[in-house]
Amino acid sequence: MTSPVSELIELLSLERLEDNLFRGQSRDIGTKYVFGGQVLGQALSAAQATLEGSRDNGVPLRNAHSLHAYFLRAGDIEHPIVYDVDRTRDGGSFSVRRVSAIQHGKVIFFCAASFQELEPGAEHQLSMPALPQPEDIEPAHAVPEEVLAKLPTKVQRWLSRTGPFEFRHVYPRDELKPPKRPPFQQVWFRLAEKVGDPPELHRALLAYASDFQLLGTATYPHGISYYQPDVQMASLDHALWFHRPFRADDWLLYSIDSPSAQNSRGLARGMIYDRTGRLVASTAQEGLIRVVQDATCAPPAVNS
Repeated sequence: MTSPVSELIELLSLERLEDNLFRGQSRDIGTKYVFGGQVLGQALSAAQATLEGSRDNGVPLRNAHSLHAYFLRAGDIEHPIVYDVDRTRDGGSFSVRRVSAIQHGKVIFFCAASFQELEPGAEHQLSMPALPQPEDIEPAHAVPEEVLAKLPTKVQRWLSRTGPFEFRHVYPRDELKPPKRPPFQQVWFRLAEKVGDPPELHRALLAYASDFQLLGTATYPHGISYYQPDVQMASLDHALWFHRPFRADDWLLYSIDSPSAQNSRGLARGMIYDRTGRLVASTAQEGLIRVVQDATCAPPAVNS
């Protein structure tokens, strides 16, 4: 039986149809639609594959440093996604790729990814918050069977699945009965198994994982959760910046805040540190957060 980590790596390993055309499969992880992190990771994998000629002893000379994306339509879990890459520019130090994700003849997502050759320069970073280490945090308890049985089928699958990433919340919140709290959270996470060394693999894995936890932070001050039947949530856009080398199979701290929510949209920002305190990546996302009057009309969350 394949492990969740092996399944994820296979999911991010796209089938090449043409020089700039790729096909990726979809996975049902308990959300009604394709998980946004899957599309982020696959799109970055497609973009990275078009820089395959720029290598030194097998190591890419240009690494992704930023990705900016928009989610346009919900993805169909039952069908593959085609990724069309436009080689927008290959300059002296930077390369840019635009990627369109297509399903059923329509663009469901697009992004721009920028790549840069490594070069020296000024360097600084904000310090990592002083928090307990992941070993000092107890893993989350499973939802009791009697509680799980009362939830919608998709939510049951989401809560009972064993995913490829392990998460340890520094300040856990009961998502089934969420209290009102300030819009901040810190989460340690890592891939559940050790994997190979290619940096482009770890960037694609981080792109996938960066969509977890982020938008949910914007619900904290309002005492609502994406598990509630009258709450509708979906990612609208997503930005990701890579700062320093990292490994997705080592513990990383996701420190998130939400500076604003308005007009049924919430904004969340994240900083990702390795356990030595190096800031390795930053994120930002705006998403739909809507409380509907008729709970039967609210689909489960697209992303959380």
